[in-house]
Amino acid sequence: MPKPNPYYQGPPSDHFDGRVFHLPGEASARGAGATDKRLADLLRWRFGGGKAPWPKHHPSPHADTPPPRVAGLRVTLVGHASFLVQVAGLNLLVDPVWSDRASPLAWAGPKRVNPPGIAWSALPPIDAVLVTHNHYDHLDLATLARLRARQKLRVITPLGNDSIINPTTDGAAEALDWGEMRPLSADVGVHLRPARHWSARGLGDRRMALWGAFVLTTPAGVLYVCGDSGYGDGATFRAIRTEFGPPRLALLPIGAYAPRWFMQAQHMDPDESVQAFQDLGAQQALGHHWGTFRLTDEPIDEPPARLAVALAGQGIAPARFPALRPGQVWQA
Repeated sequence: MPKPNPYYQGPPSDHFDGRVFHLPGEASARGAGATDKRLADLLRWRFGGGKAPWPKHHPSPHADTPPPRVAGLRVTLVGHASFLVQVAGLNLLVDPVWSDRASPLAWAGPKRVNPPGIAWSALPPIDAVLVTHNHYDHLDLATLARLRARQKLRVITPLGNDSIINPTTDGAAEALDWGEMRPLSADVGVHLRPARHWSARGLGDRRMALWGAFVLTTPAGVLYVCGDSGYGDGATFRAIRTEFGPPRLALLPIGAYAPRWFMQAQHMDPDESVQAFQDLGAQQALGHHWGTFRLTDEPIDEPPARLAVALAGQGIAPARFPALRPGQVWQA
């Protein structure tokens, strides 16, 4: 008897079979998704060798003290996939993780090798938090609890993740399905759209909460927040350009991609991220999801080096798609 979904109970759709989520057209009759791997695959990766050593400390040369508000657009990488987006007078946090480990355990699991690029005491008031999915390097309940302790909190997240977040945040989470939006102010809206990824907090809840990418429509232009995604055939990126037009800015992951036979379905490598940048038609991109938590096999400094080669190969100026370090700021 299949385990019931503990997070979400809703009607079936083209991406929900009544128990688990999937990309439309990419779930088999037995319910497997495009990103699913077998236990044998996981063991082959974990015990197959090939993991490059990382330093215990890899400090960033940057640290940011953000202004209280910004009329235009200002973006700071906190670390890994965590951003502070300041736009049109709003302060938005994306996938905030201030904890030392991206793990359900305080004493084990991937440990950060650099401190957050914004000190906790330097955070301005936060108007909304965007959580793309429930993996521990993106959904950190300890950080959300700290935010809730200091202010009233609003969290926007895909279906099912509200069940995980709400007990810790006094009901702060609002859940969206793919295709839905919420206004964040009179001028700014947040839209949830598909990504090629998956979800899980434990061993028996794979794809039982939805995941996704966010699109922010703002006076400063369209912002695309990828979260985590494989590239696939690029359709999810081209669909954004068709619906919203070319983004002013895209936040695109460039790390956690090795070995490719295991990671390709769920994480882009730098070459694919550059292709996604071109599919989106974005004016500007910022590379993240590298250099803070060791999740996969590549060396710590390989993603920015490969990004530089990929950009040169496509004739794209490096300034249009830098690989950010924690605390580094981009401002329109």
